[in-house]
Amino acid sequence: MAGNQTGDAMPLPQLKNDRFIPEGGLRIVVQVPDAHVQRIIDAVLTAAPLRYGGYDRVIFRTAPGIQQFRSLGTGRNVATETAVEVPCAELSFFIARDDAATVQVLKAVYAAHPYEEPLIHVIPCLRTLHIHGLDEDNPNRFWNREPEDWVPEPHR
Repeated sequence: MAGNQTGDAMPLPQLKNDRFIPEGGLRIVVQVPDAHVQRIIDAVLTAAPLRYGGYDRVIFRTAPGIQQFRSLGTGRNVATETAVEVPCAELSFFIARDDAATVQVLKAVYAAHPYEEPLIHVIPCLRTLHIHGLDEDNPNRFWNREPEDWVPEPHR
């Protein structure tokens, strides 16, 4: 995609149906040293509520993995001979497609992130929202079965 900086090369599907509502927006993915994850989450939540249907503060956090990089010496840090490794988690969340709001979220990440050049991806995407009242008696829904360990206490 040389020359295309917006990432809009492929249109998103319409997905017209009677089971869920597709909604276009952006998936933001941020890699951050594990010790700084909550700081980034708090910063993002000051800029956006991260609503998802009947919920807010909806964010996904991976278990720590290893991020690697080699400094070229063109920024604040001196050049490194080989790649270095940092234990990092990855955060991802959805926001509505609103350029001004997206810029505020990204500025909040930059302000709270410990890196000079945070690894942030902004990806056009669709999310699906259920239609309220549909499928309430589905036996696979957690409220129609014995509570499993993962079900939060207030929802049991």
